[in-house]
Amino acid sequence: MSEAEARDPMQEGAGSAAYAPPLQRTEGQPEPIAANGGLSYMSFDRAGDAGTTAATEAALRQIADGEGQSVIDWIDQAPPGPIETKWGLGFRRYAECLAHIQEQGMQAPAGGVVLPLRYSVYERPSYSIVSSNALWRDPALRAEQDALRQDERNEVRRCLYYPQVLRDARRIEEYYPGLAPTSAECMDKLGVALAHCESRCTNFYDAHEVERVFYAEMEELLLAFYPDATDALVYNHDVFDKDYAGDRTEDQADKNPGVNAYYANLVHNDLNDNSGRVRCRELLTKNLRNFGRTQHYTPAEADAKMSRRFLSINLAKPMETVEQNPFVLCAWPSFADQPYITNYRVYDDRVGETTRFTHRPSHEWYWVPQQSPTEVSMLKCYDSITDGSVSRWSFHTAAIDHTAPADAACRKNVVVRSFVFF
Repeated sequence: MSEAEARDPMQEGAGSAAYAPPLQRTEGQPEPIAANGGLSYMSFDRAGDAGTTAATEAALRQIADGEGQSVIDWIDQAPPGPIETKWGLGFRRYAECLAHIQEQGMQAPAGGVVLPLRYSVYERPSYSIVSSNALWRDPALRAEQDALRQDERNEVRRCLYYPQVLRDARRIEEYYPGLAPTSAECMDKLGVALAHCESRCTNFYDAHEVERVFYAEMEELLLAFYPDATDALVYNHDVFDKDYAGDRTEDQADKNPGVNAYYANLVHNDLNDNSGRVRCRELLTKNLRNFGRTQHYTPAEADAKMSRRFLSINLAKPMETVEQNPFVLCAWPSFADQPYITNYRVYDDRVGETTRFTHRPSHEWYWVPQQSPTEVSMLKCYDSITDGSVSRWSFHTAAIDHTAPADAACRKNVVVRSFVFF
């Protein structure tokens, strides 16, 4: 047990304003692969640091113990060709995995495709000290900075490509009779769905127009999608366009996320048991990094609101028909009994949590081939219902479609993040 794990979090957090919910695992789901038995680092507050010191110390200890490097050595020292893993045959490179798919003659159903998808093979929590953290500006911490930067670079070396069948999300009803892909029932069963939107937003590179026009459209869409919901909050967004020639600069103070040149091609989810609740309460009580409507809830009012069902949904809308780098989603039933691997994002004032997953051949993946600008991909990132009656989340990634023309344009789309309350 680590030093942080041995501390009494109730004493560490005494008098702290840090919000640390109890772990609320889905019924039947195994314990996550996480630090502190899954307890949020926010529980290890020291003098108002929201657990960030404990998380940074844990990150450096984990680097020093060498297990992460041993995984890299195992991959690097394996003979050329496929690597036998407990999750099936993995491949160091996309091209190797694609060659295997073609040699094996792997087939997909109508509208589907078989693609290499990248999964983690490191079954320990990971840490990312975000760029705004004061640690990076302290010249006395040069050795720690170097170790953390190298470990972040090494994260991709602890991943392998696996062949995966993707089904056409428009055809979900063929696999689940009576389940329309555009329904709330689909979202609650699979954690994925589709919606239709003809946006009035004329420039998705203008963050202020997106906030003013598109956020309102997405909130309206969510309330129509879930008629029993009381309200919805779209709180931030990202724009993806590898070929964008303008200014990509992020400016949090101006509520401008910039323009992403890269697509996240590692299987992951944005939230988990802890961060779904933490992020929601931060927005309601502090407007922390909230680009959307200002919230004015007291802690007691927020707790009352969160005592009822609430969920987080990401919505992805193309600016033009998607030809390459599609956004792909995995259905909840195919991994509901699988532990997630926690990734800690360490800020100065909070420790966020995202998740990674190891591969399973049975994962049920969906895509939307040639997704049009009016088709919105919806994925659930969190649901407060834990009894197993509904999906808790989906996981997702970007993919490279080898069936697309060589000159196919890379995906240009906007992704908004939201909470829906009941």
